[in-house]
Amino acid sequence: MNQRQISTQGYQKALELLYDCSRKEGFLASPTDNDNYRRIWGRDGVIVGLAALMSAEKDLIDTFRATLETLARNQGPHGEIPSNVDPQNGRVSYGGMAGRIDTDLWFVIGCGEYWKETGDESFIDRMLPAINKTHFLLGAWEYNNRGLLYVPATGDWADEYIHSGYVLYDQLLYLQALRTIATLRAEHEHSSDHHLMDRKSRLKHLIWSNFWFEDGDDIPGDVYHKILYKMGRKAADRCAKQYWLPFFSPYGYGYRFDAFANVLASLLKVADDGRRRSVDHYISEEIISREIHLLPAFYPVIKPVDGDWEELKITFSYHFKNQPYEFQNGGLWPMITGFYCADLARRGQRDLANSFLNGIHAANAMEMDGEPWGFPEYVHGKKISPGGTRRQCWSAAAAIIGHQALKGDRNIFRIM
Repeated sequence: MNQRQISTQGYQKALELLYDCSRKEGFLASPTDNDNYRRIWGRDGVIVGLAALMSAEKDLIDTFRATLETLARNQGPHGEIPSNVDPQNGRVSYGGMAGRIDTDLWFVIGCGEYWKETGDESFIDRMLPAINKTHFLLGAWEYNNRGLLYVPATGDWADEYIHSGYVLYDQLLYLQALRTIATLRAEHEHSSDHHLMDRKSRLKHLIWSNFWFEDGDDIPGDVYHKILYKMGRKAADRCAKQYWLPFFSPYGYGYRFDAFANVLASLLKVADDGRRRSVDHYISEEIISREIHLLPAFYPVIKPVDGDWEELKITFSYHFKNQPYEFQNGGLWPMITGFYCADLARRGQRDLANSFLNGIHAANAMEMDGEPWGFPEYVHGKKISPGGTRRQCWSAAAAIIGHQALKGDRNIFRIM
C-alpha cells in the first residue's frame, strides 16, 4: 500500500475505531481485551474526545459527553477523577502505586472544551460541582502553595518512566485547566475571580522561568529554587536553549527531551517563536527517523549502560515494557505526534505537519495479530515495528486531530 492509499484510508479507519470504542458509558481505551485497556480511561477518554469534537461526528461527541459524565459520577471523596472505570463491573481505579494527577487536569480541560464546542449549558451546570471539587484538590497538590503541582513517581501518563517532582507536562495541563475554570467563571457564571487570574498568570511565568535554560549568569525572577536552578543550568550542556526541561525535584533536574511537554508548551502558547524554532530544530536534527515521522515519548533512550537504567527497570505496573526503543523509553507514539501535527498546522507549517500526519497513518496501518490497520500503541524506535496494545483508540484520535488541524476548521483547544 503506497502513501496515498494509506492517507486516503487513514482518516476513515480512525473514525471507525472511535466508533468501535464507543460505549454508552464513554470511550474505551481499546476494544482489545488486554490488561485493563477495555475501560473508560480519564486521560485517554478526553484525548479521544478532543478528536471527536474536531470530527464534528454527533454520535462521537455524545460519547465524549458520556465519558465525562462517567468520570464525574465516579469522582473520589476528595475530588479525585478516576484513572479508569470498568463499564462491565463498575470497578473504579484512581491509580496504581500513586494517583494520576493528569487525569484530573484532562477532566477539567475536557469539560470546558465540550461545553465551548457544543454550548451545552445544562451539561456544564451538572459538571461544575465536580470541576470545583477537582480544582480544590489540585490546589492541595501544590503542597507548598507556591504555584506548581508536585507529581509523585508514576503519577501521570508516563506511569512506567522515571520522572517526578515538578513535571513540565503536568504544569502545562494545570495552566490549561486554570484557563478553563477562569473561562467558565467569566462566561458561564458571569463572575470575576481575580485571585484565579493572578494564579494563572503566575503559573505561566513559573513555567517560562524554571523549565528552560538560557546561557549566561542571569537568574529569572520566578525561579523556584536559585541554587537548584544554578546547578541544573551548569549541568545542562546538551539541552540549554534547545528544548524545555522535563522536570525538576529536590534531587535536581531531568534532562531528557519530553516530547509531549515540548509540544504542549507551543500548542498552549507558553513558548514564544524563538523557543518553538529551537524545539523544531532539535526534533528535526536529533530525533526524527528517516523511515517514519513520529515523535518518541522521551529521548535519548535509557540503555543498560546508563546510570538510571536500574531505576527504570523496577518502574512498571504488570511487566517491564521499557526496553530500549520500546514503550516510553524511546518508543514512537502516534498520539503525541497528533498534537504536534495540530501545533504545526496552527503555525502554518503545513508541509511539515502533513509529513507527521503521514507518519501517523503509516503507524496506524501496521499489521498486528495478522490484521492490517492495527493502530499500535507505539512503534519501536529502531525496528519501526508495531508495539504495545493494538487498536489503541488514541492512536486513531491522532489521525483525526492531525487531519482536522490541516483542514483548518478549528484548533484542538478552543479555550486559551
